[in-house]
Amino acid sequence: MNSNTAKTILCTLLAVSALIATAGIATAHHSFAAFNMQEDKTITGVVNKVEWTNPHIWIWVDVKNDKGAVDTYGFEGMSPNFLERRNWTRTTLKAGDTITVSFHPLREGKNGGMFMTGKMTNGTVLSMGGGSEGQ
Repeated sequence: MNSNTAKTILCTLLAVSALIATAGIATAHHSFAAFNMQEDKTITGVVNKVEWTNPHIWIWVDVKNDKGAVDTYGFEGMSPNFLERRNWTRTTLKAGDTITVSFHPLREGKNGGMFMTGKMTNGTVLSMGGGSEGQ
C-alpha cells in the first residue's frame, strides 16, 4: 500500500468516526427522556421569568398551591431561533402575564416539564409548534 492510499484510508476513518461521535451527541441533546410524553398536565399561574436563551428557552411560572403558598414551575421550550421563525419574540411572554400552560410533566415529579401550549387571559394561544392564535 502506498502512502497516498494509507492517508486516504486514515482520513476516511477519521471522518466516519467524527460523524458517529457527533450523531450520538446530537441525539442525546434532543432526548425527551426527562419528560413523561404519555401524560399531559395543565396549570394556571403568573409568569415569573422568561429565559430567552439557547439551546432552549425556559419559562418560569408561579402557581398557587392548595395551601395558598406559591410553587414555581419551570418549562422547557424550543430554541429562540425556532420560535422567532414562528412569530414569537422576546416579549411575546413576559413577567407578570397570567397564563394557563399545558405540558408534559417531568418524570422525576418536580414542578414543570415540556411546554406544549399556553393560553393568555386575552385569549391568545401560544404554541411551541410556533406562532400564536387569537390575537
